[in-house]
Amino acid sequence: MDMVDVVLPCLDEAAALPSVLGAMPAGYRAIVVDNGSSDGSPEIAERLGAKVIHEPRRGYGAAVHTGLENATADLVAFMDADASLDPADLPRLVQSVRDGADMAVARRKPICRDVWPWHARAGNAVLAALLRSRGLHVKDIAPMRVAPRARLLALGIEDRAFGYPLELLLRASKSGWHVVEHDVDYQARAAGTKSKVSGSVKGTLRAIRDMAGVLR
Repeated sequence: MDMVDVVLPCLDEAAALPSVLGAMPAGYRAIVVDNGSSDGSPEIAERLGAKVIHEPRRGYGAAVHTGLENATADLVAFMDADASLDPADLPRLVQSVRDGADMAVARRKPICRDVWPWHARAGNAVLAALLRSRGLHVKDIAPMRVAPRARLLALGIEDRAFGYPLELLLRASKSGWHVVEHDVDYQARAAGTKSKVSGSVKGTLRAIRDMAGVLR
């Protein structure tokens, strides 16, 4: 079976990387894109066998897109490096693409209410509803996703901040992609890490601002 590259945008995720990289399935190659960590994340990732790319431009989209550009596998997966998602779920998404879907994405199912703060859940629900109104029947904004590398690059995604996944979904929908959504467990982040989005109301509002710009 062909290798799958897994892009992990990373900003101060030293406490999470050992469990995330240790859970990577066989045949899945981790590409950790460090976005300016000060906690030794890139060194830990290298020591654990990941390919490490440094992206000095701050922003989720900048890190993710740099990872995509540096990937070499035909299929590329994306997920957060904070241990809130389980790499063991990746093969299900990959299989959907190998079975004919243009892209497979995850729908987060929190294992308990405290995992997903109300402000982050509310923002996600609004954005997902807007996507459905535009013909893409998803209930989350692709926190984990898999698609062919060449086709992702061809979409020409321009956002380099938090609007990146939303722009990806919008462009995929406009291009007529068949997108399959899978339920995955959403668990607590690794202790010692903090979400740049759901970790605060300010972070959530900043992400919604970036995504609203994409919608405009």
